[in-house]
Amino acid sequence: MPVPRISMRTIINVLRLKHECGLSYRQIAGSLKISVGTVANYLSAAEQAGLSWPVPDDWDETSLAQIFAPVRPSSMQPAAAFAAVDFAWVHRELKRKGVTRQLLWEEYCQTHSSRRCYGYTQFCVTYREWRGKMSLSMRQTHRAGEKLFVDYCGPTVEVGPVGNTRPAQIFVAVLGASSYTYAQATWTQGSEDWLASHVATFHFLRGVPELVIPDNLKSGVVRACRYEPTLNPSYVEMLAHYSTTALPARPYKPRDKAKVEAGVQLVERWIMARLRHRSFLTLAELNQAIGLLLQDLNARPFKKLEGSRQSQFAALDQPALKPLPLVAYEYAEWKLVRVHLDYHVEVHGHYYSVPHALVKCQLDARITLHTVELFQRGRRVAAHARSLQIGAQTIVTAHMPRAHQAHRQWSPSGLLQWAARIGPATHRVVAHLLTDKPHPEQGYRSCLGLLGLHKLYGPQRLEASCGRALNLGSPTRHSIDTILKSGLDRIELTVEQTPDQLPLPLPVNHENLRGASYYK
Repeated sequence: MPVPRISMRTIINVLRLKHECGLSYRQIAGSLKISVGTVANYLSAAEQAGLSWPVPDDWDETSLAQIFAPVRPSSMQPAAAFAAVDFAWVHRELKRKGVTRQLLWEEYCQTHSSRRCYGYTQFCVTYREWRGKMSLSMRQTHRAGEKLFVDYCGPTVEVGPVGNTRPAQIFVAVLGASSYTYAQATWTQGSEDWLASHVATFHFLRGVPELVIPDNLKSGVVRACRYEPTLNPSYVEMLAHYSTTALPARPYKPRDKAKVEAGVQLVERWIMARLRHRSFLTLAELNQAIGLLLQDLNARPFKKLEGSRQSQFAALDQPALKPLPLVAYEYAEWKLVRVHLDYHVEVHGHYYSVPHALVKCQLDARITLHTVELFQRGRRVAAHARSLQIGAQTIVTAHMPRAHQAHRQWSPSGLLQWAARIGPATHRVVAHLLTDKPHPEQGYRSCLGLLGLHKLYGPQRLEASCGRALNLGSPTRHSIDTILKSGLDRIELTVEQTPDQLPLPLPVNHENLRGASYYK
């Protein structure tokens, strides 16, 4: 009778509970979490072998194993009697989307219909035993087109003329199913280079995977977390442009990105090590050399599987990748800004206007090489062409309050045209006010105040008062306003009259006037 495979410790406990504690078969089974039949089989085997309790000291574990070792049923056939299974093919096919072990077993049976085939259970057990003999990196099963693992090499490559070199970082990307590898040199691991390397990888693959698995680099992951990591907004936007997303590896869990760890090691050994004696003046020259060695790396045949990374990529990953978008991603930087009291925000030293109702609000600025877009809670509120002038401003009239819009619409030429429609004297006074200040805008208010007097007194009286003010040598808004209030514009100014003979707007005899006699 075959005995189930259970540890020797469990067998000894079965004997102890029966002979020393006097428990029933069902009680022993419940205590040790085994079946009642298993308890019966072991006690029966011990009785047939004449094994008493307690177990004699001269009985070691080897002696017990000879009694309780499972017996192969006579009906079980040796493995050689069954049709051989190409487990490398099984392992490769399981990476395809929708392929199951059940389907592969059925195809195996159809292929070897003329021979005795494994049952489904034995097929799976034998496959697991085969997979257990593979290297640890092969135990992870990655579906075709599903995951792209990305990271940087630890060592760098010096680029530039002798005595003035600069270290270049080596970016590495590896597809999960085929291990197809891409590598590129960049100056930094910053956000712009990080995103540009992803874009270059997608175009190298001529497709996009379902997931990108990065390490917790700050350019991609703002806050690392085992459960809900916070991604860089620029990184999220770039991935969304390519209809994919990121699933960062858990902190301190290198097996989450074992593929790229192996890829980094391969790049360091088969590419960087071969370039260690070469000098590169430019980054483009280094990337050209990396590209040539990368072709050789992907074409190298596997040691334990058929084909190479290149052939596996063509058969597995490439057909499963999503297509590239029609337009390549343009790098954009995101920045949190606050609207100043003058309804402008500062971006890299330049000031851009937003609707004046957003004063003191926080906005998200999306900055590209050519544009600056401003968003409030995901809604775009302003867009400008990017300017590199430090300290200057870019303003849209519609963003200004109405009072500011009215002020902005006036220019020296517009004010002069308005004054000319009233009369030549008014035109002369406005021209004087515009030129009397260091900057024309400083005279805008005076001009607007002067021209606005026509609403109270009419254009004829305003023109007459401007003429009188010019004759008096006082062409200011205050003088003209005084003339209109006192009605002096209605008094005809004769040639014989001099400015001293003109009636004063105030009474001559006044207690606060000293008069000429005061100075004698």
